[in-house]
Amino acid sequence: MSEKKLRQQEDIEIKETEATNENDEIQNDLNCLREELEEKTKQCSDYFDKLQRTAAEFDNYKKRSVKEKESLYSDAVADVVGALLPVLDNVERALQAVCADSSAQSLKEGVEMVYKQFRDAFKEIGVEEITAVDEQFDPMRHNAVMHVEDEALGHNTVVEEFQKGYIYKDKVIRYSMVKVAN
Repeated sequence: MSEKKLRQQEDIEIKETEATNENDEIQNDLNCLREELEEKTKQCSDYFDKLQRTAAEFDNYKKRSVKEKESLYSDAVADVVGALLPVLDNVERALQAVCADSSAQSLKEGVEMVYKQFRDAFKEIGVEEITAVDEQFDPMRHNAVMHVEDEALGHNTVVEEFQKGYIYKDKVIRYSMVKVAN
């Protein structure tokens, strides 16, 4: 073989070796990319599962929240009605006493019992009267319906209460209707 052919043969072998090496590198890169793709696909699937579980948990939370609100409202109504039922019973007894005995004294006693039970029922559920007479006028608790000028009385002092006000916790249920001095 001639030297030229030998060189050509060597060049071909070198090129084949380089091509094989390049092919091996490409195959390695391809395998690495496949592994990375599988890893990312698995990670994406895990994130999607977590998202679905979180969405389901949130949906259950909303449903549970609605049920708890309804239950709370029902319990509150039941508590108020339960506290007022004895009052209703005493009103009924007072009416029966008036029918049986025409004495005004028995009616007075019945109405006093009803009044006391109303106050006790309100106290039991946390409703309190707003103090008004001889207090400083407070627009957050009192509703001034009259005004009187009297130097003997203090400035902005409540001198008379026309209708009692009530407060539940920090919320005014009904403002006291009052007369304010100066």
